[in-house]
Amino acid sequence: MIEKVKITEVYSNPVNPRTIKEAEFKKLVKSIKDFPEMLDLRPIVVNAEGGIIGGNMRYQACKELGLKKIPVIRAENLTEEQIEQFIIKDNVSFGDWDWDILANDWTSSELNDWGLGVWENKADGSEFKPVLFPGQSDDQVTDEDIKKGTEDIGSTFQKGTEKKFIETMCPECGHEFNVAQE
Repeated sequence: MIEKVKITEVYSNPVNPRTIKEAEFKKLVKSIKDFPEMLDLRPIVVNAEGGIIGGNMRYQACKELGLKKIPVIRAENLTEEQIEQFIIKDNVSFGDWDWDILANDWTSSELNDWGLGVWENKADGSEFKPVLFPGQSDDQVTDEDIKKGTEDIGSTFQKGTEKKFIETMCPECGHEFNVAQE
């Protein structure tokens, strides 16, 4: 059960194995400031004494924002061994992003604002040019290359019958993904 408690009734895990860089911490603070309802959907998990076992960084961000009360879930019926497992397992990321869906359903500026840290698209206001051929840097891709790539491979990447997709590559990490042709 989620309950709202005074932030002073909760304390950080003194041996929290998870850290956060300053830039990411600032993004987290901004995220909570911009969307505080997220805390209600993903409250901080504490043990019976109020020690945090999940959400130490969110707690620090709440303190930074000066929040007086925070949502918590008390994990009172866990053994010490289960608490130790939870501390690690809560921070393990088992999944991966589907870059095609991200590239086609959200703008890179939205994703970056939300803390994901992705590419910047030209349509989003930067000078991004997709790399259509491995071994080519983004400054080597000409408008003619893009047009040729669209004609040559765009028609082979269709999902459904309405959209055509262009295979592209992130110039920073080399990840290949499909972007919807407008």
